[in-house]
Amino acid sequence: MVMNTHKDKTALVTGASDGIGAEFIKILASRGYDLILVARSEEKLNDLAEKMSNEFGIRCSVIVADLSSANAAHDLFHAVEEKGLEVNFLINNAGLLRNGFFTELSLSDQEQMIAVNILALTSLTHLYANKMAATGGGHILNVASLAGWMAIPNQNVYAATKAYVLAFTQALSNEMMAANTGVQITALCPGYTATKMMDNPEQGATLRIPASMMMSAREVAEMGIKGCLAGKDLIVPGIANKFTASFTHFFSKSLLTKLLGSFYRKTMD
Repeated sequence: MVMNTHKDKTALVTGASDGIGAEFIKILASRGYDLILVARSEEKLNDLAEKMSNEFGIRCSVIVADLSSANAAHDLFHAVEEKGLEVNFLINNAGLLRNGFFTELSLSDQEQMIAVNILALTSLTHLYANKMAATGGGHILNVASLAGWMAIPNQNVYAATKAYVLAFTQALSNEMMAANTGVQITALCPGYTATKMMDNPEQGATLRIPASMMMSAREVAEMGIKGCLAGKDLIVPGIANKFTASFTHFFSKSLLTKLLGSFYRKTMD
């Protein structure tokens, strides 16, 4: 067992039960952080928390929360406060994706996506940015997406929520730095990543994306944590994704949208 030598470090990760979120947990545990794991799946959270505690000798707290529900972010913040835990690394990783035609996807599903991807993320960032600034600083990593760089037909609301996360995070990062708060705010923009999001019937149509175009969740999480701790305001993991982000500047938005619409409709089952 590796004992935790950094008891003053506590990280809160939303969407922690699997995918990139679970990899964030594993990496932070190996770095000696105590952890607060947040997601809807209590069984998965408990299993992961027990494994990390046994392997790294850290303290893990599990909070089951549905961030699409009303006041979820405030309830989560107060639950952490009641436990007496001081969060100095927040990772807003929880996110929902819905694929398909806007008019065919249910309105409630799309409202939930906006609630999680935008409202909960913004609320948690506000609560913890203020708390961290008042207690000596910290780090906040908001998981956006390469999708946030462009308008994507058949994934339009999702892409729009991630565009919000990207713009919001970069602007806030500049504000916090200018005010000398000691709080680092970072946007992580992964492209296609090998997680359940790539093949999840609950989110609508499945995208048939070649494995060669996808990064592993571990790679994405490692780059996100490393970049945030290094003080970067924006991280686009992977050479291909960096190229794609740059590529978006060379075409008109209208042409790029037409190309993406054709691509996504061809890859949807």
